[in-house]
Amino acid sequence: MSAAAVTRPRNARQEAAGRTVAKILLEIKAVNFRPEEPYKLTAGWASPVYIDCRKIIGFPRARRKITELARLEIEEGMGHENIQGIAGGETAGIPYAAWISDALMLPMQYVRKKPKGFGRNAQIEGDFKDGDNIVLVEDLASDGGSKLLFTKALRDAGAKCDHVFVVFFYGAFPGAEETLKADGLSLHYLCTWRDVLAVAEEQKAFSAAAIQGVKEFLADPVGWSVKHGGKGA
Repeated sequence: MSAAAVTRPRNARQEAAGRTVAKILLEIKAVNFRPEEPYKLTAGWASPVYIDCRKIIGFPRARRKITELARLEIEEGMGHENIQGIAGGETAGIPYAAWISDALMLPMQYVRKKPKGFGRNAQIEGDFKDGDNIVLVEDLASDGGSKLLFTKALRDAGAKCDHVFVVFFYGAFPGAEETLKADGLSLHYLCTWRDVLAVAEEQKAFSAAAIQGVKEFLADPVGWSVKHGGKGA
């Protein structure tokens, strides 16, 4: 396993959650393996794999299960009584924030990519007080870059934001967790590519060649990205 691999130890509940989410993503066909025609991610990396977490909005039972797993992860990882709000990042994080805030019975906010208008809440919709502890929610993370922009907006508006939650973390490209940690943020997630790969291999969901291509990517994500026209470290 490469140096870029996820190093955070997971307990039995988290391991089971990772497999459950992987199965759901495969079942609703939100997983794309395409080593022969790589994707170019927003962050600039080339990747043979792509997750479309937005598909979950069209599957009520899937999103209910994922919301429940998210609730447990947030409660155990951050503590329910320590949180005063759930903020979604525009746009993919907004539905997840709505579902999770409802499950936790907490106020919801959402953060725009760019300010609209003037004043403290120019970039944020939803009510909160100075010092409220807000969890940023998005659908996925690759290298964590967009999370810094959203959390800065929350902090500039007077909120406390120490935690980021995503359904899916690539867990491949280097520096994501370290970048967030350097900014005082802890990353929480349910599923990674290694979860999806393990389940996909068991289910024979993709060809042997596609599975092998993903394994080669995970062994050296940065080298794979450069070789296929994406950015390097």
